[in-house]
Amino acid sequence: MAKRSTGTFKHRKNDFYPTPREAVLPLLPHLPDKFTFYEPCAGDGRLVIHLQDLSGGISIGHTDIDPGCSWVGQADAFTIEVPGSTDFVITNPPWTRSLLHPMIDYFAEQCPTWFLFDADWIHTKQAIPYLTMCEKIVSVGRVKWIEDSPHTGKDNSCWYLFDAKNRGKTIFYGR
Repeated sequence: MAKRSTGTFKHRKNDFYPTPREAVLPLLPHLPDKFTFYEPCAGDGRLVIHLQDLSGGISIGHTDIDPGCSWVGQADAFTIEVPGSTDFVITNPPWTRSLLHPMIDYFAEQCPTWFLFDADWIHTKQAIPYLTMCEKIVSVGRVKWIEDSPHTGKDNSCWYLFDAKNRGKTIFYGR
């Protein structure tokens, strides 16, 4: 099962696939010892919990257009003004390109932004306009998006660090 597979299963509302712990582990060495973050596509808050438990990161905001638990606030990601004290936006956004690409632009203008999505994206023409903002790519590989499934996803994933101020080279970290 995969977030982008077509025809093999019914997609979840709002492209909601909770972030597994295993997908967060490769990101940890690329985060400072103490940092603050905002999670604009928090769903059920799983990524927030993983980041706080595994790294000591401090969430200064976690919202979703359709929150999956009581402590995640409701907000459309495109209405969020990230507080100036935020070190990063960190999220597992919808992989639908019509949402993903505007989110890259929107959040990378506000602060450095880590997005988790498919690894193949980097090899497409649609990635070209965003590559100058891409500072780092951290390989995750395949993860199990659907907990009760016996299978991992069909797509490899990466964490991408976007920053509108970045105009240097992109550094790739493999597994």
